[in-house]
Amino acid sequence: MFVTAGDPPLEELPSILGALQDGGADVIELGIPFSDPIADGPTIQASDQRALDRGVTPLGALAALSKANLEVPVALMGYYNPVLRLGVASFAAEAKKAGASGTIITDLTPEESAPWIEASQRGGLDTIFLAAPTSTDDRLDAVCSRSSGFVYAVSRTGVTGGRESARDEVDSLVRRMKARTEVPVCVGFGITKPEHVRAICQVADGAVIGSWLVELLHRIWNRGQGRGEIVRLIREMKAATRE
Repeated sequence: MFVTAGDPPLEELPSILGALQDGGADVIELGIPFSDPIADGPTIQASDQRALDRGVTPLGALAALSKANLEVPVALMGYYNPVLRLGVASFAAEAKKAGASGTIITDLTPEESAPWIEASQRGGLDTIFLAAPTSTDDRLDAVCSRSSGFVYAVSRTGVTGGRESARDEVDSLVRRMKARTEVPVCVGFGITKPEHVRAICQVADGAVIGSWLVELLHRIWNRGQGRGEIVRLIREMKAATRE
């Protein structure tokens, strides 16, 4: 389950994360807002912009995370520029201090990742890389050998966002990845319905839900008044993983 730090407002983040946990999320992805989220579609781009308009910074997002009382792991998801600006060692240390368990840096390629992996390992963070249906065998080797925690299979080419089918190109990619790693393979991009989750979990170890939840929070969270409905809908998604 993915949520953007600062959308809804940052002071509500601990409560939102608690709702995701109560709904049954096994892992929470916390998006660090960025001004040029090239891997994201319009829903998450708009969410990032709302958060940035509220003045959210990476360190502010981590401070809000540190106030959450969570039992599930949190993976920070974002882009490499904020990491570099703070410094790889400093960012890894601050992330771990705030309660993060790992990171997904969408524009960091495995071939250029050595400094970040080294800093992450020193800080006790997993590093999660992404692979797409168009990934070559060499790229899959690099992604799978360098990922820890889980490895992220992008269900299609393009950016994040909803669609009608979640199995178009997934099966082959997941099989190729599982042949290369013992780390769990989770599939994301375009998963918006329980039937998508059900189909994905027939071949993969988990489903990543992002834009659907971001839009839901934007529409009905309303300072926590929509919490019960959000928890209910997340539980429906979680139930589909067991069917």
